[in-house]
Amino acid sequence: MITYGSMTKTSILNQVKDQYKYALIITNPFIQMPQGWYNNKKYAYPTNEEIIEYGKPVLWSQILKLTELEDLKSLALAMKTYISALNKFYARSDLMEKLKQGLQEDVYLPNEDKISQFLIPTIIEVFKSKGMTKIQYTEPIFDTSDEILVDDITIQNFYEMAPSEIIVTDETNETAFLSVYDSFITLMLTNNINTKEKILSAGWEAIECNEDTMINWYLK
Repeated sequence: MITYGSMTKTSILNQVKDQYKYALIITNPFIQMPQGWYNNKKYAYPTNEEIIEYGKPVLWSQILKLTELEDLKSLALAMKTYISALNKFYARSDLMEKLKQGLQEDVYLPNEDKISQFLIPTIIEVFKSKGMTKIQYTEPIFDTSDEILVDDITIQNFYEMAPSEIIVTDETNETAFLSVYDSFITLMLTNNINTKEKILSAGWEAIECNEDTMINWYLK
């Protein structure tokens, strides 16, 4: 399995080549809340429950149209600069300002460190379509793990299985989904090309990894 400590030292597929054939970097959507949300709520970020009930996904490609940012890499750099996740050699305040100026008032950045609420139904459907009855999950910071029946999973309890980073796999470990610390992506690893195609056909933005794709893909 891919390890968080070595993510930036070699490519994603090279790290998992003994276990997985395919990898996708899925961009977690921005969060569109109802018009006037910020003015009515008067706090910085909607709660998980509010996002699930009222939020709508906004793809990164849509955000590019609202800003002067050129591509997904520029947007990733802008977002990571926004949350102070880059050192001074990589931080791009100019890109961050373009993002802030173009972002509409009731549109919020995705949750960092977490798998997006909007992606969870698709992930559950992936596991169900493979005939899985339960999923396994690991929380790497505190090194805890557990499992849950697929029929018992909701968006809420899936999102709350770990406080931040999480690795979720099916019973056979054929497919895994990982959140990434201080990032706005979900990494999918699989041996099944149909599983890869299912994510892409669901309409989520994803970068297909090749032998050179690193977890810090936005720096290349």
